[in-house]
Amino acid sequence: MAVEIASRLPRWTEPLYDAEQMRAVDAWAIDVAGVPSLKLMELAGTAVARAVLEPSPEGPIVIVAGKGNNGGDGLVAARLLREAQDRLGDKTVEVILLGERDELTPDATVNYERLSGEPPRAFDAELIGRAGVIVDAMLGTGAGGAPRGEIAEAVTAINRRAPVARVIAVDVPTGVDASTGVVDGEAVHADLTISLHLPKIGQFVSPGLLHCGEVRVADIGIPSEGVAAAGIEPAAGTIGAHVLRGVPGRGDASSKFSSGVLQILGGSIGLTGAPCLAAMAAQRTGAGYVTAMVPRSLNAIFEQRLLEVMTLPLPDADGAMTPDGLESVLERGERGDALVAGPGVGRSAGTRELIRAVVARSDLPLLLDADGLFAFNGEIESLRRDAPTVITPHAGELARLFDLTTDEIQSRRLELAVEAARASGAVVVLKGADTIVAHPDSAPLVNMLRAPGLATAGTGDVLSGVIGAFLAKGVDALHAAAAGVYAHALAGREASERRGADHMIAGDVIAALPAVLG
Repeated sequence: MAVEIASRLPRWTEPLYDAEQMRAVDAWAIDVAGVPSLKLMELAGTAVARAVLEPSPEGPIVIVAGKGNNGGDGLVAARLLREAQDRLGDKTVEVILLGERDELTPDATVNYERLSGEPPRAFDAELIGRAGVIVDAMLGTGAGGAPRGEIAEAVTAINRRAPVARVIAVDVPTGVDASTGVVDGEAVHADLTISLHLPKIGQFVSPGLLHCGEVRVADIGIPSEGVAAAGIEPAAGTIGAHVLRGVPGRGDASSKFSSGVLQILGGSIGLTGAPCLAAMAAQRTGAGYVTAMVPRSLNAIFEQRLLEVMTLPLPDADGAMTPDGLESVLERGERGDALVAGPGVGRSAGTRELIRAVVARSDLPLLLDADGLFAFNGEIESLRRDAPTVITPHAGELARLFDLTTDEIQSRRLELAVEAARASGAVVVLKGADTIVAHPDSAPLVNMLRAPGLATAGTGDVLSGVIGAFLAKGVDALHAAAAGVYAHALAGREASERRGADHMIAGDVIAALPAVLG
């Protein structure tokens, strides 16, 4: 399912496109700009051949071609590689054609006839099992759903050999939906994906992301004005480094109050660390005045751990906040610029009632995270409010909001993040390797910065503090969420370089924030 185009992307993003848009650009190039379709195929195959010529394991080069134009790209690559045999040494170039010759598209037929040497053979799992390089040129962007028949068998054979061979996908790995990243059934695991002319959404959204390996965009001869000339608005975007330039910093006339007053509502027995991490992250991000609103019986813990943070003790029962604290939260909110609710807040009935009341009655820009989201399980529409709102669920938390399973969320991350934004009226930050930022009225954004070291407890609380600080500085909700995601990933990478991905903890991410934000 392609994501509907909503509005122009912010200037700090880079565009991504879906399969339908790519077809429209191709059609414009051929029908309006007069670029021969065979030229497009020739340049696509040339890009693939160049990649194959890079260092690779021993064994034959096996190009597995389908009967469409993606297969035609593979046939071009095969011809060019055979013509460059002197650069291949003793490696042979073998072609497997999945389908009959008379089923090929017209352009693929032309390149079949241009192919010299040994003719393509039928599906051969044994040959794939000996390959040093495998080129997946089976389906491309036009396909959807699970691979079937010989293509499904070929996918299995390629993946069986993938730990040994170098696998290169043409445009998108077979089995990955180019528009959404959805994988139905088995999909090829590529080391490198050659994206033709434009980057595709499915290459950067899980689970498709996990199948693409490195993604390189190849010039195939379509004029640069093709997207605009075809009247296309990007279906999604990636978050670029410019996102941080629009965040205000402190100047000579700044005070602790003008730098952003942030309130953090959280904490319960066994979960005092979460609001502490959020508060410290907010301070390192630049918030000038942070207050932690915490259970009264646990206040001494926060007083000792948070030397630069104010605390507001709230009524509690056995370490869990109760609805009796509502008026205090709202009164303090009159002196605040933004509110983060949820880190470590717990799931008691009284706490859930308090959170729901705060969301309904506070008029501050709000970030709701962690157990704060638990109060709205199965009732995502109840999150609608007039003030700016950001929610930051991981897949399990979003699953509870929708009353779905985590696997259902993970299999359709982009679609359900967008649906969540429209249902809640909030900016949704769906956390993961491909963290997605979805706005109710604009195209979704994807974070491309990989930071595997963030897979440790407490880093989500750090993210809440970072975004909360940006909200407190007056940054609009979409920009604050995207900037927070980007800064958080940068800090995660910085911490990983200092400590190692397997050894860093959430506090290391906070310590790295000044280096990436300064």
